[in-house]
Amino acid sequence: MGIAEEIKQKKFKTEYSKAVVNLIYTNSWLHQTHVKLFKPFGLTTPQFNILRILRGQHPEPSTVNLLIDRMLDKSSNASRIVDKLEEKGLVLRKQCGHDRRAVDVFISKEGLDLLSQLDKEMESWEKQSRKLSEEESKVLNDLLDKIRS
Repeated sequence: MGIAEEIKQKKFKTEYSKAVVNLIYTNSWLHQTHVKLFKPFGLTTPQFNILRILRGQHPEPSTVNLLIDRMLDKSSNASRIVDKLEEKGLVLRKQCGHDRRAVDVFISKEGLDLLSQLDKEMESWEKQSRKLSEEESKVLNDLLDKIRS
């Protein structure tokens, strides 16, 4: 179903306006599907994002500033998210050896194990929801990058 039918709007000012509305609507749709996917694992989307970043850095430490720089949602509070993940035993904090004011953040074995489980769920979700070919996905990525450039 097209965006016009989805939101019951017949006319758009321009095709570009329609594309922006479509992007916003699709972003919301993707976000809601991820919320449902992560809920049984006790995670939010920003928590999953932090764990993904930490796994990519593993075994090297990360700082909260690095996490902020790499997060998908720049409005998220990375320090608070790390606190929640630490309470769940999914990350560890250690005082930085060379800078006592800094704190290093590491993903724990439990965090790695949880992401391993989630990898299977994400792969299954992607197989079910994949509607674009590799070439179409590349074109879409190029167009999205162009919008932000």
